Amino acid sequence: MAQTQTFDIDCTACPRLASFLRELRALYPAYHARPVPAFGPLDARLLIVGLAPGKHGANATGRPFTGDHAGVLLYQTLFDTGFSNQPRADRPDDGLELYDCRVTNAVRCLPPANKPSAIEVNNCSRFLGYDLAAIPAGGIVLALGRIAHEAVVRCEGHRLRDYPFAHRARHRLSRRRTLLDSYHCSRYNTQTGRLTAAMFHDVLCDARALLSAAKA
Repeated sequence: MAQTQTFDIDCTACPRLASFLRELRALYPAYHARPVPAFGPLDARLLIVGLAPGKHGANATGRPFTGDHAGVLLYQTLFDTGFSNQPRADRPDDGLELYDCRVTNAVRCLPPANKPSAIEVNNCSRFLGYDLAAIPAGGIVLALGRIAHEAVVRCEGHRLRDYPFAHRARHRLSRRRTLLDSYHCSRYNTQTGRLTAAMFHDVLCDARALLSAAKA
């Protein structure tokens, strides 16, 4: 696994991203427009890994999947499957709590056009590695989309060819952790029907069943 670091809200390891965020802070002074920390208890057995903060979502609010379209489906489904206390995530002070679940992104800064480079993903791996290392035995990593999937696999020191991405695929990362895959709950995927609410609910039910079996 890559060298780990808790989190650095002042990180400027990626010049392109740091410059882009400076521009956004000038355009939107009220926005967070900095690296976005993970949300949820560090000892959670379910770690959900997305791609990167949304421009007018987490980049604005400072909390993953908060205030954007992707978060609508994510947090509704977490509530429906017993991983949160409420179905909405509008702003950091909305009272949302996660139960045995933590949410983060493979890249903590908003990339232009929502497309991080391979180097930017790799630079952020030390933060992802910290969250991965904290997952208790029997824990689950849920990767939302191929980039998140590949970031997790690389961070765990595995070869991508041994862990092909597919919706609802299940991979054994180690004796301690299992990786589940899902299409990302982005507006594009949900509006085109590539990912439906029922499909996403099934993935979270898979995670719940695996956690229940590990606890038994």
